[in-house]
Amino acid sequence: MADRIVVDPIARIEGHLRVEAEIKDGKIAEAYSSGTSVRGIELILEGRDPRDVWAFTQRICGVCTTTHALCSVRTVEDALDIKIPKNANLIRNIMNAAQFVQDHTVHFYHLHALDWVDVVSALDADPNETSKIAQSISDWPNSSPGYFKEVQNKVKRVVESGQLGIFANGYWGHPAYKLPPEVNLLAVAHYLEALDWQKEFVKIHTILGGKNPHPHYVVGGMATPIDINSDNGVHAERLMHISKIIDQAREFVNKVYIPDLLAIGSYYKDWLHGDSQKNYLVYGDFPTGDIRDVDSYRVPRGIILNGDLSKVHPLDLEDTNQIQEFIDRSYYVYKDGKDAGGRHPYEGETNLKYSGPKIPYTQLDVSKKYSWVKAPRWKHKPMETGPLARVLVGYASGRKEYVEAVNDTLQKLDIPVDALHSAVGRMIARGLETKIMAEWLRQDMDELLANIKNGDQTTFDRSKWDPSTWPKKPASGVGWMEAPRGSLGHWTQIVDGKIHNYQAVVPTTWNASPADNDGNIGPYEAALKGTPVHDPKKPLEILRIIHSYDPCLSCAVHLTDLENQESTKIMLG
Repeated sequence: MADRIVVDPIARIEGHLRVEAEIKDGKIAEAYSSGTSVRGIELILEGRDPRDVWAFTQRICGVCTTTHALCSVRTVEDALDIKIPKNANLIRNIMNAAQFVQDHTVHFYHLHALDWVDVVSALDADPNETSKIAQSISDWPNSSPGYFKEVQNKVKRVVESGQLGIFANGYWGHPAYKLPPEVNLLAVAHYLEALDWQKEFVKIHTILGGKNPHPHYVVGGMATPIDINSDNGVHAERLMHISKIIDQAREFVNKVYIPDLLAIGSYYKDWLHGDSQKNYLVYGDFPTGDIRDVDSYRVPRGIILNGDLSKVHPLDLEDTNQIQEFIDRSYYVYKDGKDAGGRHPYEGETNLKYSGPKIPYTQLDVSKKYSWVKAPRWKHKPMETGPLARVLVGYASGRKEYVEAVNDTLQKLDIPVDALHSAVGRMIARGLETKIMAEWLRQDMDELLANIKNGDQTTFDRSKWDPSTWPKKPASGVGWMEAPRGSLGHWTQIVDGKIHNYQAVVPTTWNASPADNDGNIGPYEAALKGTPVHDPKKPLEILRIIHSYDPCLSCAVHLTDLENQESTKIMLG
C-alpha cells in the first residue's frame, strides 16, 4: 500500500504550490501538483483600453513583471497591426535578455542550489583547499584562502546564533548531498556574491524602463526617451553605464556561474531523475527583424516529441486545434456548463469556482478538480517548456550557439545528450542559456549604440496610437515570447476599442498542469514518478525536481467582487 506525503507549500518558488506524492517501495508511484492560489487578472482586463493592459498584466506576478508587460503589448500590437521602430525592438530584447540573466542566476544560487549544496557542511571545509579549487576552475579574483575563511566565519556565526534565517529548515546532512565541504563553501561564497551582483544588474531595467520591478512599456514601441545630449532623457552617460553593467554580467556568468555549475554538476551527473514526457514546446523569441518574421528569431520556434531530437515539429499559436486548455481537473467552469474538452485561448474563459475539499484538508481528491492551474495541451499532448526546451529545440534545429554550448558541456561532464532529460539537465540548460543570453545582450547593446550614433533616436511609433485608426470590426491578437521559465502567450479580442476577452497561458501553467480529460498528467507530476525518496519526512528529491522547473505561481490571492467592486486580498502560507 502506498503512503501519501504532502509538501505544502513548496518553498523557494514564486507563489503557492502543493505537491502530494504516493510512496511505494521507496519510490514515487504517483504525484499530484496543485496550484493553491488563483489569479483572475483576465477578469479585471475586460472593458479596458488595450493601451493600458500591459500595466495590469504585470501584476500577474511579482517576479515576471517585465515579461507579462512585453507579451501584452505584443498582443495588442498584433491585433491592431502595429509595427515598432528598430530601437524599440532592440531595447525590448535587451530588457528581456537582462531578465533572463538575472532570473537564471538568482534561481541557480538562491532558489535551486540549496537542493544540491549543504550549507552547514561548509563549516567543515578547509579554506585553503576551497581556494585551490576556485583558482583551478576560474580566474575570478575573490578566491584567496582568507576570503573563503571570512565567508566560513560568517556562516559559523549564523549557525552558532541558532537563528539560521534564510538557511533555516534545510535538510542539512541528508545523504543525497554529495559535494565535499570545500565545494559547499565555494558555492555558499558565491551565493552571497550573487546577492550583491544581481541588485546592481537590474539597473538596466531602471534606466531603460524607468524602474524595476514593473518597468514601463508602451503599445507601439518603448517609453524610453533617448536623447544623448539631454539630462532629462537616456543620455550617453546612462547608455555607457548599461554597457558597463553588461560587461560585468558577462564576467560574472563566465567566471562564477558557469564554473560553479560545472563543478556542482560533475558530482550529480548520475542523478538522472526528473524527466517528464520528453515533449518540449518553444514559441521562439528575440527577433532580429519584425516579430512576425519567425525565421529571424535567435531562439527558434518548435516542438520536440518523445525526446526525438531528429525532428522539430512546426507550431501555430492561432490554430485552434493545436493549443487548447482543459479544466476537467481545475477549479473553473464554462458558462455553457460543458467543462469537458479543450478550448483554444481565443475561446477561453476565466470563471472561478472552487469545488475542492473543505479547507483545511489533509489531502487532495484527485478524482475531481484539484488545482487552480488549468491544463494546456498541444494537440492533446502535455508539454514541458523552459530553458531545457529552448536548449533542446535550438540544439535540434542546428543553431550554432546551442550546438557549441551543449556539445562543449556534454564533453566536459562526460555525459550523453539524453542525460539532459532530467532535473540536472534543466539546471545545466539554464546555465548555458544564461551564457548565451549574456552574449546577445552585448550584441544588441552594440547595435543600439550604433543605431543611435547614426542619428536614429526613435523608440515609439504613434501612427496608430489614436483609437480612430483602429479596425472598426472586432480584432483578435496573440502575443508570445520566451520568458525565463518558458513560453508565454497572451490572447485577446478587442471589440469597439475595448478588451472583450483576454487569456494568458503562462509557462508554469504548462509545467504544473493537472491531469486533462484523457487522464494525461502534466510535466511536474510525470517528472516525479519513479523517483526514489530516501526519507519521506525529508523529501529533498521532490524539491530538486520541482525547483528544476523554477515554478512561478501567484504570490497572493486577488479576488474582485464583480457586483460590489470590492477587492479582497488573502495572503496564504
